[in-house]
Amino acid sequence: MALEASIIDELQVRFGPTNLLVGDRITENYRKDESIGTTPCAPLCVVFPESTEDVSAVLSIASQYSVPVVPRGAGTGLSGGALPKAGSLVLSTERMNAILELNRQDSTVRVQAGVTLSQLDEYLMPLGYVYPVYPGELGSTIGGNVATNAGGMRAVKYGVTRHQVLGLTIVLADGTVMHSGGSYVKSSSGYDLTQLVIGSEGTLAVACEATLRVYLRPPFTQTILAPFADRDHVWAAVRGILAVPDPPMILEYVDGAALHAMAAQSGLELGIPQGAKDSAAVYLIVVLEAFAEAVCDEQAEIAAACLEDAGSLGQYFLNVRQGELLITARESAFWLAKSAGANEIIDVVVPRSSIGQLMDEVASIGEQTGSWISAAGHVGDGNIHFSLFQPDSTLRGEVMMAIYTAAGNLGGEVSAEHGIGSVKVPYYIATSDEAKLELMKSIKSAFDPSGILNPGKIFG
Repeated sequence: MALEASIIDELQVRFGPTNLLVGDRITENYRKDESIGTTPCAPLCVVFPESTEDVSAVLSIASQYSVPVVPRGAGTGLSGGALPKAGSLVLSTERMNAILELNRQDSTVRVQAGVTLSQLDEYLMPLGYVYPVYPGELGSTIGGNVATNAGGMRAVKYGVTRHQVLGLTIVLADGTVMHSGGSYVKSSSGYDLTQLVIGSEGTLAVACEATLRVYLRPPFTQTILAPFADRDHVWAAVRGILAVPDPPMILEYVDGAALHAMAAQSGLELGIPQGAKDSAAVYLIVVLEAFAEAVCDEQAEIAAACLEDAGSLGQYFLNVRQGELLITARESAFWLAKSAGANEIIDVVVPRSSIGQLMDEVASIGEQTGSWISAAGHVGDGNIHFSLFQPDSTLRGEVMMAIYTAAGNLGGEVSAEHGIGSVKVPYYIATSDEAKLELMKSIKSAFDPSGILNPGKIFG
């Protein structure tokens, strides 16, 4: 208790009561993240730094007292990555929300870690630019996206967070401030520490600022919705669409029941005849973009031909408003599954060529265990999200292990974009090469010798 009082006193002096929560002032929001099935935990305190210098001060104090530090963005993570431990210090970057510089000549923007995707999009839109990483929660922060290497629906064209981050300002566990990368796209100067920190889930360092690629925003889009009677025809459509010169911005797979539930929840009328609805087991959503309307129309015709050749039950061209609503509904799929009582969300990834086999194996796992498993995902880059409905915790663990093992056997990984956090630790360890885990632990030790940064995550 004396140690806890000492660190609280030191933080009070440095940050004052407005940037520090202690005891009953720590609300439920800071005791958890959005992961399913985890238990909220009250931390020792929550600190709200406003600058890189503030973060350095927090970590210096925490290091002095060997207090665990849990970095937190918006708390929208799905794997328990921001879940605090008893006696830990939650470092929330939400007040580090300044957009610092747009460099038009280099096509980059520099932001603090607490800037949200929606905030950045609102800033860039009137300027004609776009930052293309769009995971399902636009309230998530750049820092959180860096921590988990967030992806989303546009990854099929633009890639994921690690493809967009050119430089970082980070703070190490002892408070040391360090810069890596910058407003350039190539370097052969030593180890790439920027890429090493991306996806490390706050276990190596705290990202405070990021230099990001931005792109000119194409003004024309076209959304096509294609129902299929079965999954087998979908994979031929995916191969065909991805073989054209101009890839789609979005290529999504959604189970029929899930898509109809999304549409109903958002009040979206898709204009699909009842006969096609009754026959459709699955859907593909294709979104194309271009700088000229004629080019966008041409791309849409090519995509529609691919869908028809693959055996789709129709190709439905949505208007701009319908397309926006459909993508918004797809982005909210997790919340729909959570409200429907899903017991777990899985975000495995396999090579695109193995998606069909994975889906067949998962369907078999569901039948054998009496589990309902709904699928929706970024089929264009091999990332499928499974909503698992299985209330028996022991059986649910067996189902999850079976799915993760199946993905690993097909050359995939446990997580494509949500991260390992605390939820997936046992599955990640069980399906990973021991030598790889030991090397990663050595890297962790080099960055954070005392082990205070986000302990219990990734390795347990």
